Amino acid sequence: MKDIMRAALTILIISALLLFINSKLNDSGGRSGKDVITVYNWGEYIDPDLLKQFEDETGIKVIYETFDSNEAMMGKIEQGGTSYDISMPSEYMVEMMTEKDLLLPLDHQLLPNIQHIDPYFLNLPFDPDNRYSLPYFWGTVGIAFNPTLLQGQTFESWDDLWDPSLKQEVVLVDSARETIGMALNSFGYSLNSTDLGELRKATDKLKRLSPNVKAVIGDEVTQLMVNGEAAVALTWSGQAADMMYENEEIDYSVPEEGSNLWFDNIVIPRTAKNIEGAHAFINFILDPEVAAQNADYVGYSTPNLSALDLMDPEVTGDERFYPDEETREHLEVYKNLGLEMLGVYNELFLEFKMDMR
Repeated sequence: MKDIMRAALTILIISALLLFINSKLNDSGGRSGKDVITVYNWGEYIDPDLLKQFEDETGIKVIYETFDSNEAMMGKIEQGGTSYDISMPSEYMVEMMTEKDLLLPLDHQLLPNIQHIDPYFLNLPFDPDNRYSLPYFWGTVGIAFNPTLLQGQTFESWDDLWDPSLKQEVVLVDSARETIGMALNSFGYSLNSTDLGELRKATDKLKRLSPNVKAVIGDEVTQLMVNGEAAVALTWSGQAADMMYENEEIDYSVPEEGSNLWFDNIVIPRTAKNIEGAHAFINFILDPEVAAQNADYVGYSTPNLSALDLMDPEVTGDERFYPDEETREHLEVYKNLGLEMLGVYNELFLEFKMDMR
């Protein structure tokens, strides 16, 4: 009997301890309480020192996780396994996530630093009135090239990539929208074309580029270009800036036919547990000094107008990375084409890659 009573008492004590611990976790926030936020971002897309600064200023611990594609990010948020408080999707993905009811509306009253954002980057079609998102970084898609490896050749047109002298010299990003988009642009078509005839024409033209293609890869392109193992790359402006920082011989241009103007944005997923902390983080990121430091570290263009005054004029005055409004008129923002049409793009891109083998 004593053994039974002792066992019962032990169970009661353990149960009480578990209840106490659980209560304390809920009171102090635990993993998703008021003293913690979980941020889900692209890799190497924030200055780590700023995360520590935010923690010191607010007392809110930051749990930081990364993703390598918009689709992977949305899939994980949609599954709901982790309570992400902040994420940074691209513009078309904001639209898709809104349609799927995966985002919480922003409380602009808690975000006074919105005043520092360039109005040009607000109230865009993918999120009217910025109900769900605010711009984080922006940039273009263009061509990084090393003139010393190309006898001084420049790239004013997309068609220059098809020059026979570039055999096995061109690296493409492993992304359907960018690569097929480049071919669409070369014909003067929209990056958001849903015309199957235009898409077929663009894919067939890509196949004719195959002899010049050295590889279709991701982040590895930076080291290939820096090391002089590739002479030309289809890439994003920030990635090109990283290349140029490591190798001053590399240049970057946006072809005259036009290209993509992209935005990565800060949002609060519906999985968020610390909504107040998420707003505090967004407002922190929009602080001009923070935005300037972050832009210097990451290398992409900041939409924070006040931050530009705190940055190196040689950087902010470089129209390769901060193009003027006239140049921007030839750029196009990706639209959400829907899952069916996105599937068409992916199938055509796979067809092109299979043709290279």
